[in-house]
Amino acid sequence: MTTGVETFFRSRWVSRPDGVRELEPSHLPAGFRAAAVATGSKPSGRLDVGVLVCDHDEATSTALFTTNAVAGAPVQVSRRAQLDRLRAVVVNAGNANVGTGARGIEVAEAMTAKVAGTIQVEPARVGVASTGVIAVQLERERILEGIAGALAGLSPDGGGDFSEAILTSDRGPKRACVEVGLSAGPVVVSVQCKGAGMISPAFATMLCFVETDAVVDAATLNRMVRGATARSFDRITVDGQLSTSDSLFAFASGASGCEVAPKGGDERLFAAALGALFRQLAVEIVADGEGTTRVARLAVHGPAASVEPVARAVGDSPLVKCALHGADPNWGRILQAAGQAGGDAALDLSIEGIPVVRRGTDLPLGDDERRQLDESMRASEVELALSIPGGDADAELFFCDLSEEYVRFNSEYTT
Repeated sequence: MTTGVETFFRSRWVSRPDGVRELEPSHLPAGFRAAAVATGSKPSGRLDVGVLVCDHDEATSTALFTTNAVAGAPVQVSRRAQLDRLRAVVVNAGNANVGTGARGIEVAEAMTAKVAGTIQVEPARVGVASTGVIAVQLERERILEGIAGALAGLSPDGGGDFSEAILTSDRGPKRACVEVGLSAGPVVVSVQCKGAGMISPAFATMLCFVETDAVVDAATLNRMVRGATARSFDRITVDGQLSTSDSLFAFASGASGCEVAPKGGDERLFAAALGALFRQLAVEIVADGEGTTRVARLAVHGPAASVEPVARAVGDSPLVKCALHGADPNWGRILQAAGQAGGDAALDLSIEGIPVVRRGTDLPLGDDERRQLDESMRASEVELALSIPGGDADAELFFCDLSEEYVRFNSEYTT
């Protein structure tokens, strides 16, 4: 089950926590089964319907959803579910079931009912998620037939197929599995995630599914998930567009018998592992941004009212993103975007630790500094630090470049 090589925590901005051991990334913790099938929703013909089931009736869970007012039918149905005691989730990719009215709600409810009937729980204990094209009706019977096929194939080894089925424009699956050493023994945490476009930091910016065999009460699980999300998925942007379908589901089967006691050392260990998993996956989403060639981390320090809008203005600026794509250290565009959001004129800016602006004024650079700056801008990850006078608050944002591929892909998406 171990990979022999620790390869998941590969970003310079994410460290593997102490006591965490990487396992085979498609592995599921004890108490979980999954499966996926292809129904033809994706033009590629690949897997597009997945089901994830927790076999322990005393399992706990939590969920978070998009804040977009135009939420899809699956989000609306899932919000009404028993989110602290879910037993399963069903997901389809290729069609988001958004903007589909009463018919879309009926299809989403039928999806949960199909799973609930098979595993013998009430439909309110099944979540549903969809991703793909918006404002196209989801074919009810085809999807239900696919769900039946997935249910028939449920397996403890189905995590890999499930992680493939949730993808849309992603280059590949985003998944991980780790073992976390707690005081009572080891527990396993696995995550499957998707996201590439329509990404903006306002939660949740993707579909994400989390499973653990730890014993965790629902309130503690919710607290840890929200904390980890605030430092990861809420801190990324690809295009500043908030999806209508963003959903995160987390389940704890309790099959290991090892408890994460609330507000103690074990919670801190588990939360650190979850936070690192989410943070690496968040960087992976930005790095997969439909044509992305490099990722930037922007750290903004200054007044509490300014740091967040300034970070978003810079990270979502098409001019800044184009400069990043060209490996062009055009810091004038960063200053413009910051000023547009209300940042003070007397800004300090450094790129990869090299000061380029002090109190709003361009700094002269020597030949060695310019060579170092040019080399740093061509790397796959670039660090930016912006300081605004008059405050002591901080904001962090991960964003990506804007490429010709992003424009081409999104101009042809439904044609």
